[in-house]
Amino acid sequence: MEKVKRKSVGTHHSMCVQPSFLIGTNNRDGSYNFAPITWVSVTCEKDDDYLLVVSMYGTKMTKQNVIRTGVLSANLVSTDMLELMDYFGSHHAKDRKKDKFSDVVSRGEVVDVPILDPSRWIYECEVIKSVETGDSTTFFCQIKNVQVDERLVCDNNDNVEADLIKLDPVIYSGKYYNIGKLLGNIGDFR
Repeated sequence: MEKVKRKSVGTHHSMCVQPSFLIGTNNRDGSYNFAPITWVSVTCEKDDDYLLVVSMYGTKMTKQNVIRTGVLSANLVSTDMLELMDYFGSHHAKDRKKDKFSDVVSRGEVVDVPILDPSRWIYECEVIKSVETGDSTTFFCQIKNVQVDERLVCDNNDNVEADLIKLDPVIYSGKYYNIGKLLGNIGDFR
């Protein structure tokens, strides 16, 4: 392998490659609210139990709703959902209801949260801990249910795996990207 020549560019640059999610919450009046959030990951709690980790910056309604209700849905955004993501990202709940796409909103199966019908992977969650750092709040969420498009899941020795090429998630790193191809499995490159 060739040594890469690098240059220090300062600490204000960030290269966080993140899948894009639309976080669903309940407004005070019972209507739904969604906001695009890309600071979403998981962490291991114990054994095979994972917590969904969602960080939100600022004072957006979605963040206020999570703090108030303690529940949320995380709807993975695929490339065919970009118009939906862009709509929810550019229309603010403080200005008016975000109801242009009400025909694609349902309710969670286990947690009373709004979910998006076109999403191929949905987490229904309950917040068990939150941590504030500056203007950001990070929510550690117990996953109560996962809904996955059955066409995208294969059962391989009791392990459920999703084909990321077929899931076609929107990846955010300052701009929107998608996944191009499968390169291999762990151990294939020894």
